[in-house]
Amino acid sequence: MAEVNNSKLLQIDAGILNQDACIVIVRTEWNAAIVDKLEEGCVRVLQQHNVKHIHTITVPGTFEIPFAIKSYWDHNKYKDDRPMAFIALGCVLRGDTPHFDYVCKGVTDGVVHLNLQLAVPVIFGVLTVDNQQQADERIGGKHGHKGEEAAITALKMVALTNAIKRNHEG
Repeated sequence: MAEVNNSKLLQIDAGILNQDACIVIVRTEWNAAIVDKLEEGCVRVLQQHNVKHIHTITVPGTFEIPFAIKSYWDHNKYKDDRPMAFIALGCVLRGDTPHFDYVCKGVTDGVVHLNLQLAVPVIFGVLTVDNQQQADERIGGKHGHKGEEAAITALKMVALTNAIKRNHEG
């Protein structure tokens, strides 16, 4: 089983942070109690690392996340305060129909496509769980806090993107 303790994700190296970075969180209305906790953890970590520009966009459901990200990017990519990363937050709970499978595949494929199309990273912070207990275990329970992990991943990816740009400019 994938455990955050088996990785170095939570180790944050000094000097990776760009405090002027604009990070955009795109979150869903569905399963709001869970997504609220994901967002709280995400914002808490970004604020702890002094990120000054955090914007949140709310969409109806998880399936709409990729559209909102692409739309926001298209309207802001030439602005001085353009996003340096997006964080997708949602929670899809398995039900009695194949709807779960379609939504999970759709949002996953959408985020993958965005990561290949956009000039900035899109972090996948969507829980795809069988039940409420599994969700609870991922918002501060035995499986860590996936909102916090998404924020750390965004910070590291912004740093990586900046390092790649510096290496090509110098």
